[in-house]
Amino acid sequence: MALTRAQVEGIAHLARLELDPAELPQYEQSLSRIVDFIGELERASTAGVAPMAHPLPGLAQRLRADEVTERDEHDLYQRNAPAVASGLYLVPKVIE
Repeated sequence: MALTRAQVEGIAHLARLELDPAELPQYEQSLSRIVDFIGELERASTAGVAPMAHPLPGLAQRLRADEVTERDEHDLYQRNAPAVASGLYLVPKVIE
């Protein structure tokens, strides 16, 4: 799928990139190749392939123990808040 100049400019705008007009053809080609490659990946057959949590068989992610490491300082932190009710911070309404 070939991207148009307008699409590349739109992507650049969303990414907050200021592209030189002379660079746009190069970006059009590069991004179009990336989109084409993603299309190839989508066409690959994954039937019968089980999802994996780790790329190497027999290995798993080492996780730390789920232990409390800090004291509950909730009350201390809320003393600095201008408005608190039922343990929640109260903020002014900003949406009308």
